[in-house]
Amino acid sequence: PLVEFKEATYIRYRTLIKAYLLPTFQQRKINEITYDSVQSLCKTLEQHGKKNGAGLSTKTISDILSVLRGILRYAQSQSIPIDPSIFNIRIRQVKKPLEIFSLSEQKILQEYLMKHLDALNLGILLCLFTGIRVGELCALSWNNISLNDSTLYICQTVQRLQKQIPEEKRTHIIMTSPKSHAANRTIPISNTLLGLLKQYPLKQTGYFLSGSSTEIVEPRRIQYRFHKVLKECGLERKNFHVLRHTFATRCI
Repeated sequence: PLVEFKEATYIRYRTLIKAYLLPTFQQRKINEITYDSVQSLCKTLEQHGKKNGAGLSTKTISDILSVLRGILRYAQSQSIPIDPSIFNIRIRQVKKPLEIFSLSEQKILQEYLMKHLDALNLGILLCLFTGIRVGELCALSWNNISLNDSTLYICQTVQRLQKQIPEEKRTHIIMTSPKSHAANRTIPISNTLLGLLKQYPLKQTGYFLSGSSTEIVEPRRIQYRFHKVLKECGLERKNFHVLRHTFATRCI
């Protein structure tokens, strides 16, 4: 049966094929791809797979192998002989320590954001207090926020993706459902956050960040603001997703 992929997944797979699998195997027939040749590819990617000569992460190499296995399984379904031992190749992924804000760092960040409240800074606080992703924040509309029930409902996300057919603009913004069915969820709003939402004079119409029913604030803009805030606070630069990790850690 055909598998329905989200556009982001399709683009990710296409990129891995073009960047890593085609340069190695494009001149070979499927049945000429062997266990040894795949192992050799993995070793090369691990040592200097990036354009700058550095090694790829074990996660990326594992993703490349997953795409290759999908191709080989399809070949099998078409009665093309393949080396079955390739399916036994696995990359052991080493888990990195989870990056979060310490309690003191979180306090500094919260105090700065509360002192300099605007829609974007309030959005950063929203992520810190609810654990929603940056794309989910950008797609959040007031229709899905209930101040009376102290809840917000997540059912959409915003992403900037490469276009499947290259044009003048190589990327575009899409609004789609979250990454999985379980990501559609209702989240309670804490009393602290509820107070901020009620006191800050937002229009409470359209999208949360923009106040518009047609225009959205895209993820990279809120990420730029986040990094600017960290710099103003004298905090080490971190990925926006650290807000989600921090929220989950505080919940535990």
